[in-house]
Amino acid sequence: MGAESTQSTMEEAWSNFDLSLFTYLYGNNNSTDYGPDDPSSPCDPTVPGFDSIALVVVYILVSLLSLLGNSVVVFVVCSMKRGRGSTDIYLMHLAIADLLFCLTLPFWGTYVHYGWTYGNFLCKLLSGFQEASVYGGVFLLACISVDRYCAIVRATRVQSSHHRLVKVVCSVVWLVAGLLSLPVVIKRESMYVYDLNQSICYENVTGENSDLFQFSLRILRHTLGFFLPLAVMTFCYGWTGVTLLQIRNQQKQKAMRVIMAVVFGFVLCWLPYNVAVLIDTLIQSESLKVESCDTRYRVEVMLNVTRILAYTHCAVNPVLYAFIGQKFRNQLLSALHKHGVISKRIQMAYRKGSANSLGSIRSKNTSVTM
Repeated sequence: MGAESTQSTMEEAWSNFDLSLFTYLYGNNNSTDYGPDDPSSPCDPTVPGFDSIALVVVYILVSLLSLLGNSVVVFVVCSMKRGRGSTDIYLMHLAIADLLFCLTLPFWGTYVHYGWTYGNFLCKLLSGFQEASVYGGVFLLACISVDRYCAIVRATRVQSSHHRLVKVVCSVVWLVAGLLSLPVVIKRESMYVYDLNQSICYENVTGENSDLFQFSLRILRHTLGFFLPLAVMTFCYGWTGVTLLQIRNQQKQKAMRVIMAVVFGFVLCWLPYNVAVLIDTLIQSESLKVESCDTRYRVEVMLNVTRILAYTHCAVNPVLYAFIGQKFRNQLLSALHKHGVISKRIQMAYRKGSANSLGSIRSKNTSVTM
């Protein structure tokens, strides 16, 4: 009798969890979220007309582009025997974070279409990699802005002790990013949802605190993963821009355009997704009422589209921080010539052309990026 009672209790708990999970993802099917044609029917968990195959293709393309661009960045920075600046060290760690992130994208791409088919271990591991790389990347972006502020506004000289400090900062960034990813690693599991007829990789949180956990996790991502780093970047690049505008120098004006591209790229990629997640969070907490399935479908599509835009930032970073910089291109040519990929004539022709058309800030604080 006791065994039967225990089994009945476990089945009831799992049933309640399964229902609460489905409700969190797709709304309460017994509430006012009715279909457009039949007011008594619940919302279809699958968004009508949404092409998930296209998402798989886009995820894989972004992953390949990011893999190529960030691998080149790591290759160039590692090939520098001398002249490696503090920003170059941050750049290499940023490229590593983006590489770590892009390696998870094919898994999340197939997840959108086929559900989670990779088991519980990869669910935890890849979720941890993604979470840590996102936090690490955005923290490193903030560190680069502080570094450029100190180099240009404060005119801080680069010393060997400063390079050691940069390495310590990078270590702290990875440590904090790893700690912030632990809640997801611990709670996320591979589970089968009967209403969806497929497995999902999701935070397994039950009980009265489940909604609070999800809400707290999203607020943490909003503040530490976007708004706080954005505030640091805005302050540092704002003062840096004001300083450069006061200097009548064409080379430094070009550096100003690089800075504007950096801020614009970050905001363009991540702001729409954070707004979409914020709207979804308000809906899940019932602070924002949704009275139709069409509205819920629009929010779901908006989340998927803006998520892709945010994920493309890992492929944009090499362009913004490296490929528009003259010194980086020259370092890339030198590395390619050293390994016999291009001839000396091509290397010198490109260096001569870039020297006539583009300049860089010639100081002890220069880097491969700006």
